[in-house]
Amino acid sequence: MIDLRSDTVTKPTPQMRQAMANAEVGDDVYGEDPTVNLLQERAAELFDKEAALFVPTGSMGNQIAVKLHTKPGQEIIIEERGHIFNFEMGTPSVVSGVMIRPVRSMDGSGMLTWDEVAPALHIDQPYYACPTGLICLENTHNFAGGSVMSADHCAEICEIAHKLGLPVHMDGARIFNASVALNTSVAELTKYCDSVQFCLSKGLGAPAGSMLLGSKDFIEEARVWRKRLGGGMRQVGILAAAGLIALEESPKNLHIDHENAKRLAQGVSNIPGISIDLEKVVTNIVIFDISGTGMETNAICAKLKAQGVLAIGFGKTIRMVTHCDVTGAEIDKTVELLSFLK
Repeated sequence: MIDLRSDTVTKPTPQMRQAMANAEVGDDVYGEDPTVNLLQERAAELFDKEAALFVPTGSMGNQIAVKLHTKPGQEIIIEERGHIFNFEMGTPSVVSGVMIRPVRSMDGSGMLTWDEVAPALHIDQPYYACPTGLICLENTHNFAGGSVMSADHCAEICEIAHKLGLPVHMDGARIFNASVALNTSVAELTKYCDSVQFCLSKGLGAPAGSMLLGSKDFIEEARVWRKRLGGGMRQVGILAAAGLIALEESPKNLHIDHENAKRLAQGVSNIPGISIDLEKVVTNIVIFDISGTGMETNAICAKLKAQGVLAIGFGKTIRMVTHCDVTGAEIDKTVELLSFLK
């Protein structure tokens, strides 16, 4: 199968498997797994943050950050298609007791400007208003088609937010894709964020795991909440070993995924009934509108599956995500198999 459902479907590389087999391990709940500790130190170094914590999933990393930055009864501001809002099962309300105030980015990029954030803020409001406690950003933005936020854009939001006493969390699940697309270091892209989460298990290709970064005090408290949420993983150096390879080696190859995404976007743009803005395909996510085909997304995805291609439909759009296990030849084959729409 040519699996374009997500970059979460990647298989660990032979180098990762070897590192996992040879990993030195200890009990990470006691802070004694040397491979985990090395991964955490390396991640903190790359992002120029004081400390980092290895967590099982990106969702857990995001939710720990929401918990630590807010108080029950507050609300968090996020772009309305953000992952934390749409795909983390209402956990901010369940675990942190906070509401989410979604805000639409008017240009469709998913990257909120301060002019869009400001009207949604509840600061110095009457006591019966739900006060703003946190601003959440996402880079790259998944359901805005892998769009990217520049370092200056992020810095501007963080600077104004901090003047108002508001922390900023970055859901950077695919921040390395943004780094490659913008030719800017991940440290620069997240420099002023109070916390950052990024995934090792998406474009970087590790089998599991994400990292949460912030100040030393923040990460110490995050370790407590990781345990509370069931994230104490004991001898997890076998996964951290793959994460280290992903962190050091995979970013070098992300440009190939981006090239394949543009190749895919160009190919589907020539199919009657499909609509896509080629200029917006800048990383590894391709979302195209199939309204003009007269078919439903489920029917198109079912036909593709029968021919050996996996994709996901959302309303009138289909999302395809390129990754290290998909070749340029497979991209061409995917476009060819969509010929039934012509």
